[in-house]
Amino acid sequence: MKSKSAAKSARPYEQKARAIAAEASTRKILESFLKRAENQWFEDITLDSIAQDAGVTVQTVLRKFGGKAGVLEAAHQHLGENVQLRRVVDPGNIDRAIDALTRDYEEAGRLVLRLLSQEDRHPMLHPIIERGRQGHRKWLSEVFAAHLQSLPAAQRSGTLDALVVATDIHVWKVVRLEMGRSVPAFKSLVKRLIHGVLNEA
Repeated sequence: MKSKSAAKSARPYEQKARAIAAEASTRKILESFLKRAENQWFEDITLDSIAQDAGVTVQTVLRKFGGKAGVLEAAHQHLGENVQLRRVVDPGNIDRAIDALTRDYEEAGRLVLRLLSQEDRHPMLHPIIERGRQGHRKWLSEVFAAHLQSLPAAQRSGTLDALVVATDIHVWKVVRLEMGRSVPAFKSLVKRLIHGVLNEA
């Protein structure tokens, strides 16, 4: 038999192992949802399919998230964290900012476009997508803070609007998916648009 001290020392290890397993299970569920969301319409994604892809039961999904809306909210947070990691860049470094933006769109652009196309059909998507829009605008305001702060107050908002348009995901869609241009070509075009905005400002 194990001594009481041995049993006590084993408990923290077992608890840690369970916590790691639970975290891995949560991540698998969220990644399963996001993978399906990139290729399927929201209404066609079922809890059964999410659970099957993640290798868990539907009861596990329900216990963790409460339902499909909970999965969506948690998946958006998970996606947002990844976006932030991909967009880490020193303020004012335009080339690095374009690299980060391109990396983000290449990784998650198709998923975001699919969600955007369903915003009007599924009201629960709107607040999540709106947070994404505001996050993109905030990122630009931080990256280009020095340029924006040097402008008259009345001009800053319009210049930031123009930067939002120049770096919008639909520009990536047109250049990469519709025109079939290369990643370097996309970066070059976005750089020209950004410099055009800043030079005019």
